[in-house]
Order: sequence, then structure tokens, then C-alpha cells
Amino acid sequence: MQVIMLKSKIHQAVVTEAELEYEGSLTIDKALMDKAGILPHEKILVANLENGERFETYAISAPAGSGTICLNGATAHKGKVGDRVIVFTFCLLPKEEAARHLPVVVKPGKGNSLPA
Repeated sequence: MQVIMLKSKIHQAVVTEAELEYEGSLTIDKALMDKAGILPHEKILVANLENGERFETYAISAPAGSGTICLNGATAHKGKVGDRVIVFTFCLLPKEEAARHLPVVVKPGKGNSLPA
């Protein structure tokens, strides 16, 4: 049996941009992506703490250290600059491995910086 488990999350990053005229996705600071183990073009689930919106999209990287969290394309309608979001990734694991799996949790600091 396989179980879908939380692989990682970026908890309470702050939206810095919203670009409606873009093909789609969520742009995330590469340093945050690396810390959370999120790959470019990986499927993500995003929850907006300010309005309750939840949406699936894929991650693309912004320059490391930029602090960028940008809602692109249709996702720009799901939030606004200043909103706090949680970015989730998931993995499929055998039940035995799932029982001892621990997800990576990244809690960005001010300006979406890497935690100390």
C-alpha cells in the first residue's frame, strides 16, 4: 500500500508580487525552494491564510535571496501582495516508510528570508 504524505511546506511566506499576464505558476525564492526540497516545476498546493483560497499549481524559482513569492497568471486572482501563504508538497511512500517519515517545514523570516 502507498500513502500520500506531506513532503515539505513553506509556512507563512508573504506574497511579494502578483503578475496576471504570465502563463501561470508560483514563483518562489530559490533559497526557500532548496531548503524545502521543492524542485522547479514540481506540483504544489498553496493555501492563502488571508482569504482561505487553496489552489494547485507548480513552482518556478526566483533568484536566491530575493524573497520573491509571486502569484502568476490565474493564481494572481487568489491573493494579493502582503497575503500570507503556505506552500505544500507531497510524496507517495510505502506504508512502512510513511510511518516514520517526517516532513521538512520551513518558516521564513522577515522578507521571506531563510530561517536562522
